[in-house]
Amino acid sequence: MPAIRRLSLLEALPAPLERGLEALCRQLDAFPQVVVAYSGGVDSALVAALAGDRLGERALAVTGVSPALAPHLRREASDQARWLGLRHREVPTAELADPAYTSNPEDRCYACKRELHRLLAPIAAAARGAQVLDGVNRDDLGDHRPGIRAAREFGVRSPLAEAGIDKAGVRQLSRALGLPWWDKPSQPCLASRFPYGEPISATRLARVAAAEDWLRQRGFPELRVRSQGETARIEIPAAGLTAALERLAQGELRPELVGAFRAMGFSAVALDLEGLVSGKLNRALASEPH
Repeated sequence: MPAIRRLSLLEALPAPLERGLEALCRQLDAFPQVVVAYSGGVDSALVAALAGDRLGERALAVTGVSPALAPHLRREASDQARWLGLRHREVPTAELADPAYTSNPEDRCYACKRELHRLLAPIAAAARGAQVLDGVNRDDLGDHRPGIRAAREFGVRSPLAEAGIDKAGVRQLSRALGLPWWDKPSQPCLASRFPYGEPISATRLARVAAAEDWLRQRGFPELRVRSQGETARIEIPAAGLTAALERLAQGELRPELVGAFRAMGFSAVALDLEGLVSGKLNRALASEPH
């Protein structure tokens, strides 16, 4: 196993963020052993990187693998862990066997995280009672995140949120510490591409993954392919919509795109003129009583 990459600040931080980093490091230093729920996203990667830096071999990063994890993100998580010199494991998760997940209710993420932490708990126990950590940041606490409830039920700690660090702070810290993925786009799991109430299956997840990979290979690094019934609705960041319209709707790529998506099993393809909005499908929850 390669040596843990030692981290140091490459640029100055604003005083509040510097205090947040100090609080985060104090938290990590207090744990004899940790297991980090590590997806490879910017948030959990920062927690894992700092845990490895502070605790060395006493830190273990674990990635839950299921059809809802896009294949390229699984590869990136592995590559990042290798770059950092982290101890890293993958564990297969079985949320697709749970109707509370596959029926896609509003709290689907609760069932998903419950399955993940059900698997992480014995791994932590075997590591002499290691503390399980996740990458929840301060901004997440004000969003629709049912998975946080499942994590709390298993005693999981969220050092970023506890240190008052938000998403912008995570990116700024990651850049200052020299993590090359500091500006990596947010990539929620593939299940987030389906409106609540539409069933989720391995086949439908694989279809979305293939569609997004097709577009990514053609120069669209940040996107979502929402699956609404049998229709694929493509979301591209608003800043790139004009160019996307020219390429996808008016250019030579249009018939190739339609043919490829039809071959994947979609009956129709649309481009969302509003652009990419993270969590857009949660809008359906705003008008419903809770």
